[in-house]
Amino acid sequence: MLKEIYIDFIADKLSVKGWQIEHCVKLLEDGATVPFISRYRKEMTGALDDAGVAEVKHYFVMFSGMEERKEYILKTISDQNMLSHELEYEIKECVDAQVLEDLFLPFKPKRKTRASAAREKGLEPLAEKLLSMMSAGPEEEAAGFISDQVADIEEIVQGAADIIAEKISEDSFIRGKIRGFFQRNAVLCSKIVKGKNEDGGKYSGYFNFSEKIANIPSFRLLAMLRGESEGILTVKLSVDNDLIHRIIAANLYKGKRCRNRNAYMFLEKCIDDAYKRLLYPSIQNEVINKMKEKADYDSVGVFGENLRQLLLAPPVGQKRTMAIDPGFRTGCKVVCLDERGNLLYNDVIYPHPPVNEKFAAMKKVSDMVEKYHIEIIAVGNGTAGRETEAFIKRLSLPEGINVYSVSEDGASIYSASPVAREEFPDYDVTVRGAVSIGRRLMDPLAELVKIDPKSLGIGQYQHDVNQTLLKEKLDEIVESCVNSVGVNLNTASKSLLSYVSGIGASLAVNIVDYRRTHGAFNSRRDLLNVKRLGTKAFEQAAGFLRINGGDNPLDNSAVHPERYDLVARMADDIDLDLKDIIGDKAKIAEIDLKNYVSEEVGMPTLLDIAAELAKPGRDPRGEAGVFEFSEEIHGLEDLKEGMVLPGIITNITKFGAFVDIGIKQNGLIHVSNLSDRFVRNPSDIVKLRQHVSVKVLSIDNERERIQLKLISSL
Repeated sequence: MLKEIYIDFIADKLSVKGWQIEHCVKLLEDGATVPFISRYRKEMTGALDDAGVAEVKHYFVMFSGMEERKEYILKTISDQNMLSHELEYEIKECVDAQVLEDLFLPFKPKRKTRASAAREKGLEPLAEKLLSMMSAGPEEEAAGFISDQVADIEEIVQGAADIIAEKISEDSFIRGKIRGFFQRNAVLCSKIVKGKNEDGGKYSGYFNFSEKIANIPSFRLLAMLRGESEGILTVKLSVDNDLIHRIIAANLYKGKRCRNRNAYMFLEKCIDDAYKRLLYPSIQNEVINKMKEKADYDSVGVFGENLRQLLLAPPVGQKRTMAIDPGFRTGCKVVCLDERGNLLYNDVIYPHPPVNEKFAAMKKVSDMVEKYHIEIIAVGNGTAGRETEAFIKRLSLPEGINVYSVSEDGASIYSASPVAREEFPDYDVTVRGAVSIGRRLMDPLAELVKIDPKSLGIGQYQHDVNQTLLKEKLDEIVESCVNSVGVNLNTASKSLLSYVSGIGASLAVNIVDYRRTHGAFNSRRDLLNVKRLGTKAFEQAAGFLRINGGDNPLDNSAVHPERYDLVARMADDIDLDLKDIIGDKAKIAEIDLKNYVSEEVGMPTLLDIAAELAKPGRDPRGEAGVFEFSEEIHGLEDLKEGMVLPGIITNITKFGAFVDIGIKQNGLIHVSNLSDRFVRNPSDIVKLRQHVSVKVLSIDNERERIQLKLISSL
């Protein structure tokens, strides 16, 4: 169990009670997942949501690692016989990783330094005497330290200076003061590397740039650091060095005055050396790394929110679908899918130049629509997407067939993946890509979980941020989305099942194998027959899995099996069969939930059960809508300033939102053009895949950039 200091720290960070964190940590230690805790253990955590539980998990892992680090540090210092009671207390009570490393720094095993060489020559006592400010001048004091190892006065004085400089640089209090000063006041400066002007055009805004690091936006910091890593820019921190010197001196002298002017001037030089040679490079790296870490969290947060919105985009549902991966020279790949996304037929049509087989294409499409009872048509939004969509809409399609433009981002990644090869071993990548386009319209969540989120075109500097943090956050988002929607146990793919609470990749394979061998699951309890799926995994997973038409009607709801007896008792109390209470809002409203409160079940769980019984298996994602681009716009050359056009939000960053207006190039609504008022976070104004009306502010044909202003939502 985490120590109380960590529990208190997390509770303060999340603005909740300590007991909420303590119970949440206990559940995590017992192997409970974030979705399970947030959905089915609300009484224990005080109704922490999945984001809150995920935060607790993050700190739990971080502080568990810190405890291991503390054990190593305490042992290392103890082995040196340098561990005082005060230092031991400071280390044990520390909750900041950087402060912990500051405390360890003077005792940390290190490579040979100038100071360590001076200590080997016996000059530590001289350094201590000079630091006491009760000494004569350094040369006079040095005379008493001439030995066989060192006979030169100048070398002795320099050795003492090296020891003092290292002591200053390793003083945890001084480091903390300087670091804080840097974080508040340092200016981040970037300059072009000589001779890189032509190679670094995209960084031209940073060729001679400076901004206070406390104020710099995450996207700007990441851009500057990327320019540095590519050898285009030099990046460094600038501060008032004289003020830094005074801060160090004040903490070194602690109000005392040197009796000897030479000794005073000597210590002043030691301070300068400590700062320029040791402190500045170290603190600069620490502060930039800390700000980079913050920028990573900001960017990963933006990416995660975009991913959540993308995964929870409304599905069209189980409809017979024609999906088209458009193209000019190579033709348009067409697939027909049944209600469950199974491939029925595939073909290629050539309605565009250079082949121009329009009539043959028209006949093929019409025949496929009729033969396979097509209900909706999905057209990829890549090359030739607008032209193909216009071609399809000109056909005499049966009434009620809607045509949708679908993002192709990641479809090519999926089509070449092991998952796609396993699903369609007898088909090439073009067919697989078209299938992915159709399926992501039918159910975006079920299809997009098969694709690396970094390939979905919704990130902000995702290749520059900490990749471990990115994967952790994205996995957390996918898991949250999958479990909030629920998964059909009898139709879900291995990819989708692997994100269900408590399942994972290996159990997902076992579930699919069991389904293939024994047929459809009739009951959630049948999961216990799956190889290696034990009671713990069942507890974590069962509430998120759905069985339509199974033995128990509650198996198609979010009611957990552990509460089936409770629901049966509710039904008995109002003289209804279990199957009749489900969906009967009037009868459910008659139930006095207070009568069912117990030590294990509180009002939060009872309210969830009542809501689920009223709308069992309700999909929280809503319904997909059809969108129409402007018929006047087909390319950059068609745009004019002042035009008002319909568009779809395709990506949201800290500096604005990108919009698909129906041509190859997306336009940008800068954050300043999202509203007439100040906007701190663009996601407060727009959402991914939102239909909007935008005004064209400017067109840069050479750089293919379009600046837009948000007019309204559609």
